[in-house]
Amino acid sequence: MAAGNFEENADAVDRLTALAASTGCTVSQLALAWLLTRGEHIVPVPGIRSPKRIEENADAADLTLTDTELKAIDAILPRGGFGARYAEGHVPSWI
Repeated sequence: MAAGNFEENADAVDRLTALAASTGCTVSQLALAWLLTRGEHIVPVPGIRSPKRIEENADAADLTLTDTELKAIDAILPRGGFGARYAEGHVPSWI
């Protein structure tokens, strides 16, 4: 990860956690609710390690994010994150 990306991503997580708390949900629920606004072609596949997580994930489907909340998420992560997921030369090929 390039210098500074970790810190920028950590700051984004802190800001998203605060946004989630202000809406009365967890950051995981906020993420799932956001994904559900991306269109019917997007199908989130959340973790289900425990019954508590299953319930938390299901409750995310009942969240309705306001335009203000969606704009806040876009402002926090304007490009979906900082840095590339894979190091150059290590990007998997799915074909």
